[in-house]
Amino acid sequence: MVFYFTGTGNSLYAAKYLDEERISIPQAIRRENPVFRAESIGVVCPVYGHEMPSMVKDFLRKAEFRTGYFYLILTYGRIHGGAAELAESFLGSCGKKADYINTIMMVDNFLPGFDMNEQIAINPEKRVEKHMVSIKMDIDGRKRYKQPVSEEDRDWHQAFLDRTAGTLVKKPLYYVTDECIGCEICTRVCTAGCIRLEGRKAVNTEENCQMCMACIHHCPEKAIKLTIPEKNPDARYHNEYISLTEIVEANNQRTE
Repeated sequence: MVFYFTGTGNSLYAAKYLDEERISIPQAIRRENPVFRAESIGVVCPVYGHEMPSMVKDFLRKAEFRTGYFYLILTYGRIHGGAAELAESFLGSCGKKADYINTIMMVDNFLPGFDMNEQIAINPEKRVEKHMVSIKMDIDGRKRYKQPVSEEDRDWHQAFLDRTAGTLVKKPLYYVTDECIGCEICTRVCTAGCIRLEGRKAVNTEENCQMCMACIHHCPEKAIKLTIPEKNPDARYHNEYISLTEIVEANNQRTE
């Protein structure tokens, strides 16, 4: 059993490789009695600013995992900043621990920092599949391991905190242009369900926004923009092995 959180498909791609029984965290977090039993239970998610998304943290606080082997796989794009250590510390804060924590470097889809065309071009250098094979062997073998963290990793994270102090909560983060055609894709891929249509135009309330940027990446008209500069506003990304239908099934919060 593996739980996953995904905006553009990277973590879902990893989760599909690791286990056949997959459960989306945006769906699972709504369960009234989140008690899960399996021989092995894992969580696969991206890291934003080297840490797990707030929804994933909320899910980990809330859920009870009855298993003999619990693991975390964290996907990132360029620098993990000691993500494994940060995740381990968070688990400890809510009375949980993992037998195995590791990371996988994939395409970095953070639009303010990276040009998606450049990221896609260098993706083969990251050897994603090779790393997933190694991690799956570890998990299948019930290996106990935590990815080592160096002082340089910790320095990267501290530098990030210093650089972004007070800026990540700045709102609004998004605006919708007149190019919006009311297709509703953004309302269905949003992990937090904070986008709705008003007069056939998308409105992002940003309530509980996870900053996964799924709405921006999946908009067919590129009608959703950031209020902060982007590296390349014309380039967007989704994992080539994951379909839009899969993203919708994972994230859709609409009940009608």
